[in-house]
Amino acid sequence: MSKSNTGLVVALTFVATLGGLLFGYDTAVISGAVGAIDHYFIDPQHLSQTAASTLSGWTISSALFGCVLGSGVAGWISSRLGRKRGLMIAALMFLLGSIGSAVPELGLGVIGRMGPAALTPFICYRILGGMGVGIASMISPLYIAEIAPSEIRGRLVSCNQLAIVVGILLVYFVNWFIQSLGTHAWYLSTAWRVMLASESVPALLFLALLFFVPDTPRWFVMRGRSEEALRQLARVNGEAAAPGILADIERTLAVRSGRLLAFGLPVLAIGILLSVFQQLVGINAVLYYAPLMFRNMGASTNSAFLQTVVVGAANLLFTFVAIACVDRLGRKPLLVIGSSAMAAAMFALGGLFDAHALGLWALVAVVAYIAGFALSWGPVVWVLLAEMFPNSIKSKAMAIAVAAQWLANLFVSWSFKVLDGNGWLNAHFNHGFAYWIYGSMSVLSAAFVLRFVPETKGRTLESIQELWHAHRRGDRLASAEALD
Repeated sequence: MSKSNTGLVVALTFVATLGGLLFGYDTAVISGAVGAIDHYFIDPQHLSQTAASTLSGWTISSALFGCVLGSGVAGWISSRLGRKRGLMIAALMFLLGSIGSAVPELGLGVIGRMGPAALTPFICYRILGGMGVGIASMISPLYIAEIAPSEIRGRLVSCNQLAIVVGILLVYFVNWFIQSLGTHAWYLSTAWRVMLASESVPALLFLALLFFVPDTPRWFVMRGRSEEALRQLARVNGEAAAPGILADIERTLAVRSGRLLAFGLPVLAIGILLSVFQQLVGINAVLYYAPLMFRNMGASTNSAFLQTVVVGAANLLFTFVAIACVDRLGRKPLLVIGSSAMAAAMFALGGLFDAHALGLWALVAVVAYIAGFALSWGPVVWVLLAEMFPNSIKSKAMAIAVAAQWLANLFVSWSFKVLDGNGWLNAHFNHGFAYWIYGSMSVLSAAFVLRFVPETKGRTLESIQELWHAHRRGDRLASAEALD
């Protein structure tokens, strides 16, 4: 591929990864506003402790519900309206969700005076932003996979995970800077609104840049616009290679109907289980509750937040490692290596909690766990989801897998708080029980990858489809032999 073509693909990838950056930004921006949100919306209601905690938890996590909804409709949007228009819809949702959650009273009452009466519109705007996350989490990696040549596809799709991590780190610094501009009273009255509104800046940039990018060749073929697909393929892959790639796309789209199970249940089941295992290993329990985890280790509040920054830095660093290795080592080896590292780290952390031997080694275990996830299950699952499904069912199947991922995220995030707050478990495991579970899930994830996940490194999206043809032929042969 020529340098000019490489530059074009990188430029298109950059625009698409802004969806990933906003994914990370939107899910993490709320962390800086939790105290002020409780002060403005929850505390004036004078609820019982349990009721207040429940309402506060729903308010903070309501965006995850939006993520499930958004990922559920992302397949239909990307198929009917296109990958580009789907990302534009997500950008609009990010923009409206950001501004609306910052000033939920807008059009309803005096800003800063409504208090709990503005809670319902606040939650609705957070759900709207979450829907943008759900849509972008599916379509951004799909767009990159469909415009990238096979030899660099893994690295480019992994850049979406890098953008998510950068978005999370960026908003931590933005939140810190905004709250440092004034007193605590400023934070409770105004700073939290500025934090939430700050997302509108990258959202506007994302929306503006999307006007200048094309849709993907595979979507053009799906809509019967082969001439536009050919022009786009020629720009990326060169005039000589474009007709052959177009023929492969047309053949794979015509070989089966778009029926979801046209290629059998295994391809869908493997995609769903990859998504679910990505969450069951406990990553978001660690990321969302890192300060709580470090306080459980005996750290002060300031020290806990400093150690959280160390975790975030490790996440970013080892995502770069994944980008460098995913097209060299392959998808399966990275997943197995990552699962092994996470299992060892979680079992070690559970043991350290149980033995009351917390300190530097506990931080080392957490960083090792984050490193294992960042170089494997973080970016590689998104790569596999974007490339493993056959063209004719890709949008539907990927939407289901991503929705399953957000449901698993919601379950893990909720269950960690339940496990960590259980008196009987803490009496026997000293806050370490959840980490034993995550270690066990890491072992199961490695076994699952070794047994069921195909290697897709270096294959075109069309040749990957042949893996599922071969799988079905093998199933039919095994059935025939059993009958004999």
